[in-house]
Amino acid sequence: MTRFALLPLLFVAACAAPPQQVPSSQLPLAREAARIIPERRFASVDYLIVDKSERLMVAYSGGQPVKAWRGLQFGASPQGHKRFEGDERTPEGRYMIEGRNPASAYHLSLKVSYPNPADRAFAQEQGKSPGGDIFLHGQPNSLPLGRVPGDWTDGCIALSNAEIEELWRIVPDGTVIEIRP
Repeated sequence: MTRFALLPLLFVAACAAPPQQVPSSQLPLAREAARIIPERRFASVDYLIVDKSERLMVAYSGGQPVKAWRGLQFGASPQGHKRFEGDERTPEGRYMIEGRNPASAYHLSLKVSYPNPADRAFAQEQGKSPGGDIFLHGQPNSLPLGRVPGDWTDGCIALSNAEIEELWRIVPDGTVIEIRP
């Protein structure tokens, strides 16, 4: 009889929501993007993951993927972690969105907290500047319509103007952004 008494507990445990967490860095980000439910409602996001090799960014709200953007553009030398000012690489690692610039030369822009203390220390050891001013941003304001082809930034992450407008609305300052190779 006791085994039947456990059935309600097993049923409740099976229906419990999974813990909210950010996906493992071992999983391909495209698999996470495939989990997005279009009807899922969200007002803002609390975590961004960028995968440079997949040219993909996935936004999370409450541990669940809610939006994906493909075809990201990076620094003119996209492979490898940004080390120094002028290397035209996009940083890799964990940073935060630390501000926004509505008067950006690239439509709108969200500032990434690069360089972090480790980035500064490495550059200082080499006697160089780590650089800075890394943003998620739109296309150049001087471009009438469309998109600059290829990788063209000095290390930023570029999106279409419509995409950066959406990010501007849903990404609050303080949001963590993880940039993967």
